[in-house]
Amino acid sequence: MNFLAHAWLARGGSDDFLYGNLIADGVKGSDLSAWSEEVASGIRHHRRVDAYVDVHPAVLAARRRAPEAYRRYAGIALDLVWDHFVARELALDRHESHLVLRSYRVLGRHPAPARLERMVPALVAQDWLHRYADFDFTCDAVRGIGQRLSGPNRLAALVPWLKEDYDGLERDFQQLWPAVADELEVLPLDR
Repeated sequence: MNFLAHAWLARGGSDDFLYGNLIADGVKGSDLSAWSEEVASGIRHHRRVDAYVDVHPAVLAARRRAPEAYRRYAGIALDLVWDHFVARELALDRHESHLVLRSYRVLGRHPAPARLERMVPALVAQDWLHRYADFDFTCDAVRGIGQRLSGPNRLAALVPWLKEDYDGLERDFQQLWPAVADELEVLPLDR
């Protein structure tokens, strides 16, 4: 899962919890003492979601269909593809989302961790979360991440497969998303 899916699953928590979920990929290590308890809780939640998704049968099946030479990188590409399908589920190509705007506000209130400090401003300024509903944009994002990795752009090499296997990936998502939501969605507390 990527930013949008993590935001959706964390939307019932506080803004600090949401922030922790959004920036968790930029936080390394198990020592979270530099963060407030709510942000640290959000980081831990994000990691639980990732661990659950990584071993889900639908994700494992999708990874097995990836071209063997690039299979090692398929999980990164799939994380963005899952955000594409979440964006479609939320009809983000047809209307502005309060959750997306809340996520941008939360990200704007705090500095991003060093590993994300260049990406987060672009994500907000270019409205990536709404734009994930466009599969071409999602594929461009996959290629862009591949440019930031060392060596040849192995993620760009996966884009033809993502396009060819779109229907299969959508079926995988339809199995994955309800299971993740049932297991790890944070619902708002009664106030």
